[in-house]
Amino acid sequence: MDLQTNKKELILRVSRDLFARFGLKKTTVEEIARFARIGKGTIYHYFESKERIFAEVIEEEREFLKKKVWEAINREDSPQGKLKAFLLTKLKYLVRLSNYYGALRDKYLERYSVIEKARRESFEEELKIVKSILEEGVRKAIFSVENLPLTALAIVSSLRGLEYSLALEEGIWTEDNLEALLRVLLRGLERR
Repeated sequence: MDLQTNKKELILRVSRDLFARFGLKKTTVEEIARFARIGKGTIYHYFESKERIFAEVIEEEREFLKKKVWEAINREDSPQGKLKAFLLTKLKYLVRLSNYYGALRDKYLERYSVIEKARRESFEEELKIVKSILEEGVRKAIFSVENLPLTALAIVSSLRGLEYSLALEEGIWTEDNLEALLRVLLRGLERR
């Protein structure tokens, strides 16, 4: 890794921490420079604005989450296990990735096109993942799904609602509670 890459990584690492603590609005380029122990001009050599730094931080966290989700899914053999791995891994890491998570839920950030793009891409990726798991379950005669795109949309949209309650009510979405939710999702509400 060369000096250029090291400085850029340093700026991103420091920025990630500052954005996580204070948010995009309250973090300044001056603070990033001070905590990174570099000149403000050096930051502008690598990034045109604070928002560009934030966009790159968000993208790194999004890619990290995507990698972790796929690793968890690929460890599972059954469609049920894959759906569970998707749900548990996403919620587990989402809380740790405070910048990405904040960007997904913070209304203030909606005016930034890069954030809207990250939200949209994230939603589309999740739809593809869930749809592929559902397709596998239907193909193996494990799931009975009448409308795959609509069912995937319902699951991903429901998960987005869970993410919001996860942020507000810490501790409610334990692994046991998520397991119970998955049982409802996979087996339905009707008595058999």
